[in-house]
Amino acid sequence: MSEIVNRVAQSPLISLNLEEIYPREERLVFDLGDFLFQGLILREKEFRQALKEHDWDQYRGKWVAITCTADAIVPTWAFMLVATYLQPVALGFVVGDLESLEQMIVDRVVDSLKSEDFSERPVVIKGCSSIAIPNYAYGKLVSKLQPVSKSLMFGEPCSTVPLWKKPKN
Repeated sequence: MSEIVNRVAQSPLISLNLEEIYPREERLVFDLGDFLFQGLILREKEFRQALKEHDWDQYRGKWVAITCTADAIVPTWAFMLVATYLQPVALGFVVGDLESLEQMIVDRVVDSLKSEDFSERPVVIKGCSSIAIPNYAYGKLVSKLQPVSKSLMFGEPCSTVPLWKKPKN
């Protein structure tokens, strides 16, 4: 009786599952519109005081998008000032909307992957996920992995869609 061999496990194939490395912590919006006088004007002295009294602990361990939903002109320094309060408590933040925040998170995740781990190896980027992974992440992965990998595929190791294969010299 011959031994059953798992050829997928023995192959050089790398299966990359974004779901396993994608941060799941809560995403929040910090809206400067809530700090404007009559929803229109930023009064510096009152704004600074309000920020000092604000409960910053609610952002601890979370991702934050700093934005202003009010139709008002808000000086750049106001967004930067909020960022100084978030820096010590939030996992990360952007000045922008939630979509910009997700792109920043994707950039951090993909940039943290070590290119040498994928060097000259076939890579399957898993597609099924129980959490929402933005399409931006998949494009970012192609950008990172194509220059170093042997081939890129999408799907599951048993059923893949070929994306790219390094030309033979």
